[in-house]
Amino acid sequence: MSHHWGYVAVLFSAFLFGVWTTINKILLQSTSPLLIAAITYLSAGLVLACSNLFPTNARITSLFKLPPRTKTRLVWKDTVLILLIAFSGGVLGPYLFLVGLNKTTAVSTALLANTETLFTIGIAFIFLGERGRLKDYAAMTLLILGAVTLTTNLNFQTSVAQGTLLGNVLVVGGCLFWGIDNSLSRLLSVKRSLLQLGSLKGVIGGSLLLGIASLHGSQVIPTPVSIAYLVIVGVFCVGLSLLLFLFSLQEVGAMRTSVIFSTSSLFGVVSAFLILRESITFVQVAAGVMMLFAIYVLSIPPKRKELL
Repeated sequence: MSHHWGYVAVLFSAFLFGVWTTINKILLQSTSPLLIAAITYLSAGLVLACSNLFPTNARITSLFKLPPRTKTRLVWKDTVLILLIAFSGGVLGPYLFLVGLNKTTAVSTALLANTETLFTIGIAFIFLGERGRLKDYAAMTLLILGAVTLTTNLNFQTSVAQGTLLGNVLVVGGCLFWGIDNSLSRLLSVKRSLLQLGSLKGVIGGSLLLGIASLHGSQVIPTPVSIAYLVIVGVFCVGLSLLLFLFSLQEVGAMRTSVIFSTSSLFGVVSAFLILRESITFVQVAAGVMMLFAIYVLSIPPKRKELL
């Protein structure tokens, strides 16, 4: 298969994930963040699980060149890591992200989603003993500056008064837990496929969120139409987006895939502007460009001499 399909796949994956922010902003007008996170993640997890559970879907796994499971028996340590992945990436991450989105703009949320990259690298540096080069530390500094700029909009008092500061902080908090999820998934990826981990995270995390939502007496019961809409969003914007992302990893490599997928923030900003008619300030544009440039710098592979 031509590598061109790898580029097409990651672009479409970035598009789906980018517009997910705008779609969620619309859904939040009538549905709670808990229910949105629960139904979308549970439906995405069930769809991803089909590739592992149903023999009739083996062709899908082959088509997307997904890595096979290298270990099927669960040991206690793996079980603990899977539960931590589900809780951080399938419960706290999406819940904080959606609560924050409900309190701020879709434009700021789409751009702040880039902090997930910052936290993933930072956790690897602090806890996994990984070390970078000078350009990596400079890029991480740019990511931090961009995130701080977007969070405060360079006007702390106004952000507090409008309530957007809390929303932006919650979005960054959600990205922090997604970064933890990425780091833990990396530890388990040598034993299990990322597809399997994604399905477990969606099913376990979505089920926990659904249970919490059902115990929360103030939650509004969604209509069957709303539930069907949330399921479709979960299947495509979360489930299919992950499938396409994994396929691109196999076709064009992690570096190119990560750089191209960072354009999801641009798709999120454009969709928020066109659909929600949200305004885009110069500060947001500058901070967004700064963060995208930082991600590009982080993705540049080391020179041959540095590998020796």
